[in-house]
Amino acid sequence: MDLITETKTDPFQIRDVETLVNWLASFGQSDIGGANRLLYSEAWLEAQLALKNMMKANGFTAYFDSVGNLFGRLEGTKQKDKTILTGSHIDTVIDGGKYDGVFGIIASFLATKILYQKYGRPHKTIEIVSLCEEEGSRFPLTFWGSGNITGKYTLKDALSIKDTEGISLATAMKKAGFDPATYRSPQRKDIDAFIEMHIEQGLVLDYSNTSIGAVDYIVGQRRFSICIKGESNHAGTTPMPYRKDAISLASQYIYYLTEKAKRLDKDLVVTVGKINAKPNVPNVIAGEVEFSLDVRHYNDPLLDQYCDDLIQYFTSISEELDMPIDIHPWMNVKPVAMDPKLTLLSKKVAIQHNISVRSLVSGAGHDAQVFGEFCPTALLFVPSQKGISHSPMEFTKKEDLENGVHVLINYLYELAYT
Repeated sequence: MDLITETKTDPFQIRDVETLVNWLASFGQSDIGGANRLLYSEAWLEAQLALKNMMKANGFTAYFDSVGNLFGRLEGTKQKDKTILTGSHIDTVIDGGKYDGVFGIIASFLATKILYQKYGRPHKTIEIVSLCEEEGSRFPLTFWGSGNITGKYTLKDALSIKDTEGISLATAMKKAGFDPATYRSPQRKDIDAFIEMHIEQGLVLDYSNTSIGAVDYIVGQRRFSICIKGESNHAGTTPMPYRKDAISLASQYIYYLTEKAKRLDKDLVVTVGKINAKPNVPNVIAGEVEFSLDVRHYNDPLLDQYCDDLIQYFTSISEELDMPIDIHPWMNVKPVAMDPKLTLLSKKVAIQHNISVRSLVSGAGHDAQVFGEFCPTALLFVPSQKGISHSPMEFTKKEDLENGVHVLINYLYELAYT
């Protein structure tokens, strides 16, 4: 099957992908070229309604569930009760890039539409999904869309949540047309597989000049807040042997973290991204330092080993120096494996059509990790130039966008038409 062959009379062609990405990304465009489509905002609603109209105009049965996930359905001729779900999220970070989430929705729409034009309705039902929320940019909650579909969340999980302006999630839902009073669980029991196409948000594909990444694992994440208590004192009159310098000890810990990670495993990544020192004055020894710690790897026992070792080391040094330390773990997300058969199929399809492909581990979270614990799931990447994402500078070449759609067309054909 060669689905790249198209005619000028086709309503949609693979080469339309860039135009459609630009169209959808224009909703909520900011003055600096980024995108702001926060959950249940005006721009978010405009984008979802525009997508719904496009789906309906092209032969899909388009509908929302009770939290605002948008679906475009092509019912199967032989298996109506089993659904191949494909898509990504419509929401953005503040001043996010045009491809994050949007490309996955557009790629799924184009691939399914082109299949429909050429072969009619699928044997097994296909649904495109524009997931209402993934990023956690407006409310302190992530994966609200996929979490409702998989049963991870219900409305009770969101009743007390508010954004930075004090607006509750329930109020925002109602204003956008999804009244919590009419909430019905969006949990699905018919999903046979979930397929997500996304930009990589990393460097590997771009630096290796590869068009498609077939993700084997999405990493687990452990996050901590660590607070060290020392003693504030005069910078000029306190001799070095008598100091309890919280910044000095924090720097020792951070060096230990990074060096141990390098030695333990090349795929283990550790980040201290935020540091607060008190009193934060140039001529005063810091009496308190709090810093964040983000640890990621796809192997859960290795994450356990690393975190246990660092806690033991931190605690022993703290006791030795008589400088109290508080280690507060606040996130523990397990690694999620993508379905091996689906991942192998993505590689097979790319190779058959002479599109470069390689295995990857995703260091970023995606809706696929929520679905991956619920149903067979595949996550496919296209390159993001220089690995830039969550930025107006986000960019993916047209050729790679087209290759992503081409792979997805043939992939969905294998899953739903054969």
